[in-house]
Amino acid sequence: MNLIEVMERFPDQESCIEHLERIRWQGEPVCPHCESENVAPKNETQEEGKVGRTGRYNCYVCRASFKVTQGTVFHGTKIPLQKWFLAIALMTNAKKSLSSYQLSRDLDLNQKTALYIQERIRAEMLKKTKENLLKKDESELIDLISALTWTRNYMLEIRDRNPRQYELFGNKT
Repeated sequence: MNLIEVMERFPDQESCIEHLERIRWQGEPVCPHCESENVAPKNETQEEGKVGRTGRYNCYVCRASFKVTQGTVFHGTKIPLQKWFLAIALMTNAKKSLSSYQLSRDLDLNQKTALYIQERIRAEMLKKTKENLLKKDESELIDLISALTWTRNYMLEIRDRNPRQYELFGNKT
């Protein structure tokens, strides 16, 4: 999905939240604390009356309040979901790697914030990759292992050239 498609599909925070709700719960919210389906949208009193808060729910069983982002990489951040979705699109569409400086310029964020986003996305991608490794067939695993072995041997060769500069794999020489 390119950036234009991301912007068209997720023009605001509410559309991003609705997308997360569809992906996580398939239209039926579930409490992450007690796994009950007896939940309702949290209401916020305003001057015009009661207005439902998008993405926030109350559980009637354990009386906990939770967001749709709880338990995801988006939880606990003040960064709008639209910027998260754009960062994911930029990182997955990049031919090589995407620096945090480039991401900060593209999304109009502080560089440290862009680095924080990248670290969380990469950690989640690594976790998903490890889960998918168990599902792969034998030929794909052999290819991956041979690539990793070649990389490790190459790095060890570099370390042996200048042992003081390269302290890899926890081996101090």
